[in-house]
Amino acid sequence: MYILALNCGSSSLKYQVFDADSMRVVVGGTVEKIGLPDSFVTQKYPDGSKVRKDTSMQNHNEALNVVMFMLREASVDMNEIRGVGHRVVLGGEKFASSVEITDEVMRAIDDLATIAPLHNPAALMGIVAAKQLLPNATQVAVFDTAFYHTMPDYAYRYAVPNAWYRELGVRKYGFHGTSHLFVSKRAAKMLGKPVDQCNLITLHIGSGASAAAIRGGVAVDTSLGMTPLAGLTMGTRPGDLDPGVVLYVMQRLGLSPDQMQKHLNKDSGLLGLTECYVDRRDVHDNEETNDACRLALDIEAHNVKKYIGAFIAELGHVDALVFTAGVGENAWFLRERYCSGLEELGIKLDPVKNKAAVAYMGADEMEISTPDSRIKILMVPTNEELVIVEDTLAIMNGTYNPDHLKMEYSFAK
Repeated sequence: MYILALNCGSSSLKYQVFDADSMRVVVGGTVEKIGLPDSFVTQKYPDGSKVRKDTSMQNHNEALNVVMFMLREASVDMNEIRGVGHRVVLGGEKFASSVEITDEVMRAIDDLATIAPLHNPAALMGIVAAKQLLPNATQVAVFDTAFYHTMPDYAYRYAVPNAWYRELGVRKYGFHGTSHLFVSKRAAKMLGKPVDQCNLITLHIGSGASAAAIRGGVAVDTSLGMTPLAGLTMGTRPGDLDPGVVLYVMQRLGLSPDQMQKHLNKDSGLLGLTECYVDRRDVHDNEETNDACRLALDIEAHNVKKYIGAFIAELGHVDALVFTAGVGENAWFLRERYCSGLEELGIKLDPVKNKAAVAYMGADEMEISTPDSRIKILMVPTNEELVIVEDTLAIMNGTYNPDHLKMEYSFAK
Protein backbone atom coordinates (compact mmCIF):
# COMPACT_ATOMS: atom_id res chain seq x y z
CA MET A 1 0.00 0.00 0.00
CA TYR A 2 1.18 3.50 -0.84
CA ILE A 3 0.47 6.94 0.64
CA LEU A 4 0.91 9.99 -1.58
CA ALA A 5 1.98 13.30 -0.03
CA LEU A 6 0.99 16.36 -2.08
CA ASN A 7 2.13 19.95 -1.61
CA CYS A 8 0.49 22.30 -4.11
CA GLY A 9 1.88 25.81 -4.45
CA SER A 10 0.51 28.60 -6.62
CA SER A 11 2.54 27.45 -9.65
CA SER A 12 4.19 24.27 -8.36
CA LEU A 13 3.39 20.81 -7.08
CA LYS A 14 5.63 18.62 -4.93
CA TYR A 15 4.86 14.96 -4.43
CA GLN A 16 6.27 11.90 -2.70
CA VAL A 17 5.01 8.32 -2.69
CA PHE A 18 5.70 6.39 0.53
CA ASP A 19 5.51 2.67 1.16
CA ALA A 20 3.03 2.44 4.06
CA ASP A 21 4.84 -0.48 5.71
CA SER A 22 8.42 0.77 5.66
CA MET A 23 7.62 4.52 5.63
CA ARG A 24 10.26 4.92 2.94
CA VAL A 25 10.02 7.07 -0.16
CA VAL A 26 9.44 5.05 -3.34
CA VAL A 27 9.54 7.99 -5.73
CA GLY A 28 8.94 11.73 -5.63
CA GLY A 29 9.26 14.86 -7.65
CA THR A 30 8.40 18.46 -8.38
CA VAL A 31 6.25 20.14 -11.03
CA GLU A 32 7.34 23.70 -11.77
CA LYS A 33 5.93 26.65 -13.72
CA ILE A 34 2.33 25.39 -13.81
CA GLY A 35 0.32 27.69 -16.07
CA LEU A 36 3.32 28.62 -18.22
CA PRO A 37 4.29 27.08 -21.57
CA ASP A 38 7.67 25.87 -20.28
CA SER A 39 6.33 23.86 -17.32
CA PHE A 40 8.11 20.62 -16.46
CA VAL A 41 8.29 17.70 -14.01
CA THR A 42 11.44 16.42 -12.36
CA GLN A 43 10.95 12.94 -10.88
CA LYS A 44 13.50 11.68 -8.35
CA TYR A 45 14.30 8.15 -7.22
CA PRO A 46 15.85 6.88 -3.95
CA ASP A 47 19.13 6.04 -5.71
CA GLY A 48 19.56 9.72 -6.63
CA SER A 49 18.66 9.39 -10.31
CA LYS A 50 16.26 11.85 -11.94
CA VAL A 51 13.95 11.99 -14.95
CA ARG A 52 12.70 15.26 -16.45
CA LYS A 53 9.60 15.67 -18.58
CA ASP A 54 8.90 18.99 -20.33
CA THR A 55 5.23 19.46 -21.11
CA SER A 56 2.68 22.27 -20.93
CA MET A 57 0.50 22.06 -17.81
CA GLN A 58 -2.04 24.84 -17.51
CA ASN A 59 -3.45 23.93 -14.09
CA HIS A 60 -3.01 21.55 -11.17
CA ASN A 61 -5.40 19.02 -12.65
CA GLU A 62 -3.23 18.71 -15.76
CA ALA A 63 -0.10 18.63 -13.59
CA LEU A 64 -1.44 15.80 -11.46
CA ASN A 65 -2.42 13.87 -14.59
CA VAL A 66 1.18 14.11 -15.79
CA VAL A 67 2.44 13.04 -12.35
CA MET A 68 0.17 9.97 -12.43
CA PHE A 69 1.54 9.06 -15.86
CA MET A 70 5.11 9.35 -14.58
CA LEU A 71 4.30 7.30 -11.49
CA ARG A 72 2.93 4.52 -13.70
CA GLU A 73 6.16 4.66 -15.69
CA ALA A 74 7.96 4.18 -12.37
CA SER A 75 5.87 1.00 -11.83
CA VAL A 76 3.68 2.50 -9.11
CA ASP A 77 0.28 0.75 -9.11
CA MET A 78 -2.34 3.51 -8.85
CA ASN A 79 -4.75 1.10 -7.15
CA GLU A 80 -2.26 0.73 -4.32
CA ILE A 81 -2.34 4.47 -3.51
CA ARG A 82 -4.88 4.19 -0.70
CA GLY A 83 -4.32 7.57 0.92
CA VAL A 84 -3.41 11.10 -0.17
CA GLY A 85 -2.15 13.64 2.37
CA HIS A 86 -2.46 17.27 1.28
CA ARG A 87 -0.40 20.07 2.79
CA VAL A 88 -2.82 22.96 3.37
CA VAL A 89 -1.15 26.19 4.46
CA LEU A 90 -4.01 27.80 6.38
CA GLY A 91 -6.56 26.03 8.55
CA GLY A 92 -7.48 29.09 10.58
CA GLU A 93 -9.08 28.64 13.98
CA LYS A 94 -11.33 25.86 12.67
CA PHE A 95 -8.71 23.13 12.22
CA ALA A 96 -6.47 22.33 15.19
CA SER A 97 -5.35 19.00 13.72
CA SER A 98 -5.26 16.97 10.51
CA VAL A 99 -8.67 15.82 9.21
CA GLU A 100 -10.18 13.58 6.56
CA ILE A 101 -11.38 15.77 3.71
CA THR A 102 -15.13 16.13 3.29
CA ASP A 103 -17.20 18.60 1.30
CA GLU A 104 -17.49 20.70 4.47
CA VAL A 105 -13.71 20.72 4.91
CA MET A 106 -13.25 21.78 1.30
CA ARG A 107 -15.70 24.65 1.75
CA ALA A 108 -13.82 25.79 4.86
CA ILE A 109 -10.47 25.71 3.01
CA ASP A 110 -12.07 27.75 0.24
CA ASP A 111 -13.47 30.29 2.74
CA LEU A 112 -9.99 30.77 4.21
CA ALA A 113 -8.58 31.61 0.77
CA THR A 114 -9.35 35.29 1.42
CA ILE A 115 -6.57 35.22 4.05
CA ALA A 116 -4.21 32.91 2.09
CA PRO A 117 -4.96 33.76 -1.57
CA LEU A 118 -1.65 32.41 -2.87
CA HIS A 119 -1.80 29.08 -1.06
CA ASN A 120 -5.25 27.73 -0.15
CA PRO A 121 -6.70 27.92 -3.70
CA ALA A 122 -3.77 25.86 -4.99
CA ALA A 123 -4.24 23.27 -2.23
CA LEU A 124 -7.94 23.07 -3.04
CA MET A 125 -7.21 22.53 -6.74
CA GLY A 126 -4.88 19.70 -5.78
CA ILE A 127 -7.56 18.15 -3.57
CA VAL A 128 -10.19 18.30 -6.32
CA ALA A 129 -7.78 16.79 -8.87
CA ALA A 130 -6.67 14.01 -6.49
CA LYS A 131 -10.27 13.08 -5.67
CA GLN A 132 -11.02 12.77 -9.39
CA LEU A 133 -7.89 10.80 -10.27
CA LEU A 134 -7.77 8.63 -7.14
CA PRO A 135 -11.45 8.27 -6.18
CA ASN A 136 -10.88 5.27 -3.89
CA ALA A 137 -8.13 6.87 -1.84
CA THR A 138 -8.74 8.52 1.54
CA GLN A 139 -7.98 12.26 1.23
CA VAL A 140 -6.54 13.98 4.30
CA ALA A 141 -5.74 17.66 4.94
CA VAL A 142 -2.65 18.40 7.05
CA PHE A 143 -2.60 22.05 8.07
CA ASP A 144 0.53 24.18 8.53
CA THR A 145 -1.29 26.20 11.16
CA ALA A 146 -2.49 23.30 13.36
CA PHE A 147 0.80 23.15 15.29
CA TYR A 148 0.21 26.68 16.59
CA HIS A 149 -3.20 26.17 18.20
CA THR A 150 -1.37 25.89 21.53
CA MET A 151 -0.28 29.55 21.42
CA PRO A 152 -1.75 31.68 24.24
CA ASP A 153 -4.07 34.51 23.23
CA TYR A 154 -1.53 37.18 24.18
CA ALA A 155 0.86 35.69 21.60
CA TYR A 156 -1.58 35.33 18.70
CA ARG A 157 -3.73 38.45 19.12
CA TYR A 158 -2.86 41.81 17.55
CA ALA A 159 -3.52 45.16 19.24
CA VAL A 160 -6.11 46.18 16.65
CA PRO A 161 -9.89 46.72 16.98
CA ASN A 162 -11.54 43.64 18.51
CA ALA A 163 -14.08 43.53 15.70
CA TRP A 164 -11.30 42.75 13.22
CA TYR A 165 -10.57 39.57 15.15
CA ARG A 166 -14.19 38.60 15.75
CA GLU A 167 -15.49 39.28 12.26
CA LEU A 168 -12.44 39.02 9.97
CA GLY A 169 -10.19 36.53 11.76
CA VAL A 170 -7.31 38.98 12.12
CA ARG A 171 -4.74 37.20 14.32
CA LYS A 172 -1.41 35.41 14.13
CA TYR A 173 -1.71 31.88 12.68
CA GLY A 174 1.88 30.80 11.97
CA PHE A 175 3.08 28.48 9.19
CA HIS A 176 5.64 25.70 8.51
CA GLY A 177 3.98 23.87 11.40
CA THR A 178 4.68 20.34 10.14
CA SER A 179 8.38 21.15 9.85
CA HIS A 180 8.59 22.64 13.34
CA LEU A 181 6.69 19.61 14.69
CA PHE A 182 9.08 17.15 13.04
CA VAL A 183 12.32 18.81 14.13
CA SER A 184 11.07 19.39 17.68
CA LYS A 185 10.49 15.63 18.06
CA ARG A 186 13.91 14.81 16.61
CA ALA A 187 15.60 17.46 18.77
CA ALA A 188 14.09 15.91 21.88
CA LYS A 189 15.56 12.54 20.90
CA MET A 190 18.96 14.13 20.32
CA LEU A 191 18.78 15.77 23.75
CA GLY A 192 17.72 12.50 25.36
CA LYS A 193 14.67 14.10 26.97
CA PRO A 194 10.89 13.57 26.62
CA VAL A 195 9.57 16.12 24.15
CA ASP A 196 7.14 17.51 26.73
CA GLN A 197 10.15 18.48 28.86
CA CYS A 198 11.94 20.38 26.07
CA ASN A 199 12.07 24.12 25.49
CA LEU A 200 13.28 24.83 21.97
CA ILE A 201 13.74 27.61 19.45
CA THR A 202 13.30 26.07 16.00
CA LEU A 203 14.39 27.96 12.91
CA HIS A 204 12.94 26.82 9.56
CA ILE A 205 14.97 28.85 7.09
CA GLY A 206 14.49 28.33 3.38
CA SER A 207 13.11 30.63 0.72
CA GLY A 208 10.33 31.13 3.26
CA ALA A 209 11.48 31.35 6.87
CA SER A 210 10.03 31.17 10.35
CA ALA A 211 11.05 30.80 13.98
CA ALA A 212 8.99 29.01 16.62
CA ALA A 213 9.18 29.18 20.41
CA ILE A 214 8.35 25.75 21.86
CA ARG A 215 7.72 25.24 25.58
CA GLY A 216 7.16 21.72 26.88
CA GLY A 217 6.97 20.41 23.32
CA VAL A 218 4.20 22.75 22.15
CA ALA A 219 4.32 26.04 20.27
CA VAL A 220 3.81 29.20 22.30
CA ASP A 221 4.89 31.75 19.68
CA THR A 222 6.06 32.12 16.08
CA SER A 223 7.64 34.78 13.90
CA LEU A 224 5.12 34.40 11.08
CA GLY A 225 1.78 36.13 11.44
CA MET A 226 -1.66 36.16 9.87
CA THR A 227 0.06 35.59 6.54
CA PRO A 228 3.51 34.21 5.58
CA LEU A 229 4.88 37.77 5.19
CA ALA A 230 5.92 38.59 8.75
CA GLY A 231 8.95 37.77 10.87
CA LEU A 232 12.32 36.85 9.39
CA THR A 233 13.71 38.22 6.12
CA MET A 234 12.95 35.75 3.32
CA GLY A 235 13.87 35.13 -0.30
CA THR A 236 11.13 37.32 -1.76
CA ARG A 237 9.13 38.37 1.35
CA PRO A 238 10.11 41.25 3.64
CA GLY A 239 9.51 39.84 7.10
CA ASP A 240 8.52 42.36 9.76
CA LEU A 241 7.46 45.66 8.25
CA ASP A 242 5.81 48.82 9.56
CA PRO A 243 2.24 48.63 8.15
CA GLY A 244 2.46 52.35 7.52
CA VAL A 245 5.00 51.60 4.78
CA VAL A 246 2.38 49.62 2.87
CA LEU A 247 -0.19 52.43 3.13
CA TYR A 248 2.37 55.09 2.15
CA VAL A 249 3.67 53.23 -0.92
CA MET A 250 0.17 52.27 -2.11
CA GLN A 251 -0.91 55.90 -1.87
CA ARG A 252 2.20 57.37 -3.53
CA LEU A 253 2.37 54.84 -6.38
CA GLY A 254 -1.37 54.33 -6.78
CA LEU A 255 -1.06 50.56 -6.25
CA SER A 256 -4.04 48.23 -5.99
CA PRO A 257 -4.18 45.60 -3.20
CA ASP A 258 -3.36 42.91 -5.78
CA GLN A 259 -0.32 44.84 -6.97
CA MET A 260 0.89 45.36 -3.39
CA GLN A 261 0.27 41.67 -2.68
CA LYS A 262 2.63 40.80 -5.54
CA HIS A 263 5.32 43.24 -4.41
CA LEU A 264 5.26 41.93 -0.84
CA ASN A 265 5.23 38.25 -1.81
CA LYS A 266 7.36 38.19 -4.96
CA ASP A 267 9.54 41.33 -5.11
CA SER A 268 10.75 41.91 -1.55
CA GLY A 269 13.16 40.16 0.82
CA LEU A 270 16.62 39.32 -0.50
CA LEU A 271 15.44 39.87 -4.08
CA GLY A 272 14.16 43.35 -3.26
CA LEU A 273 17.40 44.32 -1.51
CA THR A 274 19.84 42.90 -4.07
CA GLU A 275 17.59 43.43 -7.12
CA CYS A 276 18.89 40.20 -8.62
CA TYR A 277 19.35 37.33 -6.12
CA VAL A 278 17.00 35.08 -4.15
CA ASP A 279 19.35 32.18 -3.41
CA ARG A 280 21.54 32.83 -0.34
CA ARG A 281 24.49 31.13 -2.07
CA ASP A 282 24.41 33.76 -4.81
CA VAL A 283 24.10 36.56 -2.28
CA HIS A 284 27.00 35.15 -0.24
CA ASP A 285 29.20 34.66 -3.29
CA ASN A 286 28.76 38.31 -4.31
CA GLU A 287 28.77 40.14 -0.97
CA GLU A 288 32.41 41.22 -1.19
CA THR A 289 31.88 42.97 -4.53
CA ASN A 290 28.21 43.96 -4.20
CA ASP A 291 27.34 45.99 -1.11
CA ALA A 292 23.62 45.27 -1.59
CA CYS A 293 24.40 41.59 -1.03
CA ARG A 294 26.38 42.39 2.13
CA LEU A 295 23.46 44.47 3.38
CA ALA A 296 20.91 41.77 2.59
CA LEU A 297 22.73 39.14 4.65
CA ASP A 298 23.39 41.59 7.48
CA ILE A 299 19.67 42.42 7.64
CA GLU A 300 18.74 38.74 7.60
CA ALA A 301 21.21 37.84 10.38
CA HIS A 302 20.11 40.87 12.41
CA ASN A 303 16.48 39.76 12.27
CA VAL A 304 17.26 36.13 13.11
CA LYS A 305 19.24 37.24 16.17
CA LYS A 306 16.39 39.48 17.31
CA TYR A 307 13.95 36.57 17.27
CA ILE A 308 16.38 34.25 19.03
CA GLY A 309 16.80 36.85 21.78
CA ALA A 310 13.08 37.53 22.02
CA PHE A 311 12.19 33.85 22.25
CA ILE A 312 14.86 33.23 24.91
CA ALA A 313 13.22 36.00 26.94
CA GLU A 314 9.79 34.45 26.33
CA LEU A 315 10.79 30.87 27.18
CA GLY A 316 13.13 31.61 30.07
CA HIS A 317 15.03 28.32 29.88
CA VAL A 318 16.03 27.03 26.42
CA ASP A 319 17.44 23.56 25.80
CA ALA A 320 18.39 23.94 22.15
CA LEU A 321 18.41 26.12 19.08
CA VAL A 322 17.43 24.01 16.05
CA PHE A 323 18.22 24.89 12.40
CA THR A 324 16.30 23.23 9.56
CA ALA A 325 15.04 23.63 5.95
CA GLY A 326 17.13 24.33 2.86
CA VAL A 327 19.19 27.21 4.25
CA GLY A 328 19.17 26.11 7.88
CA GLU A 329 20.41 22.63 6.95
CA ASN A 330 23.09 23.66 4.47
CA ALA A 331 24.26 27.29 4.73
CA TRP A 332 26.94 26.88 7.40
CA PHE A 333 28.18 30.41 6.67
CA LEU A 334 24.77 31.83 7.61
CA ARG A 335 24.43 29.71 10.75
CA GLU A 336 27.80 31.14 11.74
CA ARG A 337 26.47 34.65 11.12
CA TYR A 338 23.23 34.02 13.01
CA CYS A 339 25.02 32.75 16.11
CA SER A 340 27.90 35.23 16.14
CA GLY A 341 27.80 37.47 19.21
CA LEU A 342 25.26 35.35 21.10
CA GLU A 343 27.80 33.82 23.47
CA GLU A 344 26.51 35.90 26.41
CA LEU A 345 23.12 34.25 25.88
CA GLY A 346 24.70 30.81 26.23
CA ILE A 347 24.91 30.05 22.49
CA LYS A 348 28.37 28.93 21.33
CA LEU A 349 28.81 27.50 17.84
CA ASP A 350 31.62 25.04 17.09
CA PRO A 351 33.02 26.25 13.71
CA VAL A 352 34.41 22.84 12.72
CA LYS A 353 31.21 20.93 13.46
CA ASN A 354 29.18 23.69 11.83
CA LYS A 355 31.08 23.47 8.52
CA ALA A 356 30.63 19.68 8.51
CA ALA A 357 26.87 19.91 9.07
CA VAL A 358 25.75 20.27 5.44
CA ALA A 359 22.73 18.10 4.63
CA TYR A 360 23.10 18.06 0.85
CA MET A 361 26.64 16.71 1.32
CA GLY A 362 25.22 13.77 3.26
CA ALA A 363 25.29 15.09 6.83
CA ASP A 364 22.48 13.82 9.04
CA GLU A 365 21.22 15.55 12.16
CA MET A 366 24.13 16.91 14.19
CA GLU A 367 24.94 18.86 17.31
CA ILE A 368 27.05 21.82 16.18
CA SER A 369 27.62 23.67 19.48
CA THR A 370 30.72 23.64 21.65
CA PRO A 371 30.77 21.33 24.71
CA ASP A 372 30.37 24.31 27.06
CA SER A 373 27.45 25.89 25.17
CA ARG A 374 24.62 26.23 27.70
CA ILE A 375 22.06 26.13 24.86
CA LYS A 376 22.76 23.30 22.43
CA ILE A 377 22.77 24.12 18.71
CA LEU A 378 21.38 21.41 16.42
CA MET A 379 21.08 20.92 12.67
CA VAL A 380 18.11 18.66 11.88
CA PRO A 381 17.02 17.92 8.28
CA THR A 382 13.26 18.34 8.15
CA ASN A 383 10.78 15.84 6.73
CA GLU A 384 7.38 17.49 6.42
CA GLU A 385 6.19 14.80 4.02
CA LEU A 386 6.69 12.10 6.65
CA VAL A 387 4.45 14.02 9.06
CA ILE A 388 1.80 14.28 6.33
CA VAL A 389 2.02 10.59 5.52
CA GLU A 390 1.91 9.41 9.14
CA ASP A 391 -1.08 11.65 9.91
CA THR A 392 -2.85 10.34 6.81
CA LEU A 393 -2.16 6.70 7.63
CA ALA A 394 -3.21 7.15 11.27
CA ILE A 395 -6.51 8.73 10.22
CA MET A 396 -7.08 5.83 7.83
CA ASN A 397 -6.31 3.30 10.59
CA GLY A 398 -8.29 5.09 13.30
CA THR A 399 -5.18 5.62 15.44
CA TYR A 400 -4.74 9.36 14.93
CA ASN A 401 -4.45 11.54 18.04
CA PRO A 402 -5.01 15.26 17.45
CA ASP A 403 -2.73 15.99 20.43
CA HIS A 404 0.66 15.66 18.77
CA LEU A 405 2.36 15.06 22.13
CA LYS A 406 0.35 11.82 22.39
CA MET A 407 0.53 10.86 18.71
CA GLU A 408 2.76 7.83 18.05
CA TYR A 409 5.10 9.18 15.37
CA SER A 410 7.78 6.79 14.13
CA PHE A 411 10.35 9.57 13.99
CA ALA A 412 9.79 10.44 17.65
CA LYS A 413 10.79 6.95 18.83
